[in-house]
Amino acid sequence: MEVTYREEGVAEAAASVAGRLSDDGVPARLAAGDPALWGAGAEAEAAIRLGWLNLPRTSRELLPELGKLVERARAEGLDHVVLSGMGGSSLAPEVICNTADVALTVLDTTDPDQVRRALDDRLDRTIVVVSSKSGSTVETDSHRRIYEQAFRSAGIDPAERIVVVTDPGSPLEQAAVEAGYTIFLADPNVGGRYSALSAFGLVPSALAGAEIEQLLDDAAEVLPSLALKEGNPGLALGAALGGAALAGRDKLILEDQLTEINGLPDWIEQLVAESTGKQGRGILPVVAAEPTGARDELVVAIESDDGDVRVDGPLGAQFMVWEYATALAGLVLGVNPFDQPDVAESKDNTTRVLDGPPAAEEPVLVDGPVEVYGESRAGDLSGVLTELLKAVPSDGYLAVMAYLDRLAAFDAPMPEDPDFEQMTEAWMAADAQTLRALLAMRTPRPVTFGWGPRFLHSTGQYHKGGPSNGVFLQITGAVTADVEVPGRPYTLGGLQLAQALGDRRALIGRGRPAVRLHLTDRAAGIAHLLAAAQEV
Repeated sequence: MEVTYREEGVAEAAASVAGRLSDDGVPARLAAGDPALWGAGAEAEAAIRLGWLNLPRTSRELLPELGKLVERARAEGLDHVVLSGMGGSSLAPEVICNTADVALTVLDTTDPDQVRRALDDRLDRTIVVVSSKSGSTVETDSHRRIYEQAFRSAGIDPAERIVVVTDPGSPLEQAAVEAGYTIFLADPNVGGRYSALSAFGLVPSALAGAEIEQLLDDAAEVLPSLALKEGNPGLALGAALGGAALAGRDKLILEDQLTEINGLPDWIEQLVAESTGKQGRGILPVVAAEPTGARDELVVAIESDDGDVRVDGPLGAQFMVWEYATALAGLVLGVNPFDQPDVAESKDNTTRVLDGPPAAEEPVLVDGPVEVYGESRAGDLSGVLTELLKAVPSDGYLAVMAYLDRLAAFDAPMPEDPDFEQMTEAWMAADAQTLRALLAMRTPRPVTFGWGPRFLHSTGQYHKGGPSNGVFLQITGAVTADVEVPGRPYTLGGLQLAQALGDRRALIGRGRPAVRLHLTDRAAGIAHLLAAAQEV
């Protein structure tokens, strides 16, 4: 594992920070799991959140039982692995499986179309991993209930198809015991975003066919170096992240185009944003963006020469080093990297919306299949987008948050016998994520994109707890075929909209500009929105 500085200013700032940390004995103290590092106010939380340092060793205890589960699934022909999990429970397995090129269907959504897409795919050969650290995550609880009903309706015993990963003593463990589900208990002393090498990362990945023992071997190999003052990749990366942020370079552009590791920036995004974005401070990761050369950018490249910092190493070691570096960056910035104090507000607001919908809000503008909610003086949709871009401060960013089916673009109509370029063009023309690139071309400031409610478990903390320089654009869509949640008084579509409304309420309550675009026809609305963006 190697971290290389490729820009002189970064090297100088990192050397200064690393020197101070080394003089204070921080590398060895962190490697030994000293919870006092982040101060008295964080010590109690840190004391129960440093178990990730031991996972390369302790997670090996899972391998025998996990091997038996994999053998049983293969023997029974269960080759469609579905993971129901949010944040740390889904992002690491997705990276592991994409890198290993094995199929994993990830449900980190409340979108009815996306959930139905998974339900309609080989139910007779499906095994579902329900992952929730707290055991009370509303999205995973909903997925579990929906799959239980689907299995029973198909004459399948859910106990033969549902595997639960959770912390000891959680409500989900109790429900799983009563239902007779296979249970893997995770280390309770590991926070969700630091759980890549725990049962949360390993169980679904192993079922999908990834070689998880190699991940642990690679992580174990780098572990001894994390106690050192010299030759410590975690110290080198953490000092670069923290030192750059202190110097005003707090927009972390993640570059991974040339790496064999597939999708690592999405996992890093949650780890860094949720760990550092609080008390008005933080580091904002920006995924899938081209550097602009702005003074507040730090470009970190995964196995590529394009960045200010280059990080090389296998996936298991990358997980360990980024976790260590993020914990150090929190120390440098003076924040507790293990809590998420501003996440609960959006959840509470969601519950209030579900319990009693707020008074109907009238759109300030209707432009074709798009309704606009919020403050705007624009006369059309391109004007709304122009207003949002102009509202971004000189040190700020624009966040686009889409509460939609992130796979819907694959349903786009194709020309007859299309080549790959034509297929890509058709997908992009139907993909809400294309909006990020179009808007980024029209502003020198970073533009981020998150699928809701997935991002609520990652960058959602930074949006509300980090620097107050964000401008927010929500996209919601009409639901034409909803999905009931058995045993609950709401549907998936109702929950999805409530999550969007609840998060917007939290943002506005903090004085952060937030406009919602509602697509009354999803496909036509996305096409109209992308066309409007091209007119800005």
